[in-house]
Amino acid sequence: MRDPNPSEAVSSGPFGPVIHTYSRADAIADGVLVPVPENLAKEAGFRFPVALTSAAWADCVKWTDADGEAQRTPQDETGRLWDVLYMAVQAFKKATGASREVEVLLYRVPRDGSTSHAKPARLKSVIGPGDDRSPVITIMRPDES
Repeated sequence: MRDPNPSEAVSSGPFGPVIHTYSRADAIADGVLVPVPENLAKEAGFRFPVALTSAAWADCVKWTDADGEAQRTPQDETGRLWDVLYMAVQAFKKATGASREVEVLLYRVPRDGSTSHAKPARLKSVIGPGDDRSPVITIMRPDES
């Protein structure tokens, strides 16, 4: 009789072995999640690692020099990211009880090639377990999970 593979012992449960897992690290490596620099997250008030989904990043953070020229709006990604982080921290502060998910409302200039004034955007910020079960925060569009 062979010794059980340690990974099999960990991945087996009442429903049998896990066939496939997709970790947060995998999502970051694939570009599905965009990690927030640790120093910026801490400065904004987060105590845990933060990442945005690529859709939330594209909608509320991404900004190029070409966007600024086309829309005559001088912005940069760091400033737009700061706005998202600040509003997410404020949403958690306003939440009652031990909320694991909050709605984040912010105003941002959409990247549509013509708009030069801010419009509302809704995101949600969720606290959950990371790959090592430590808390992590994911900021996403309301239609994402």
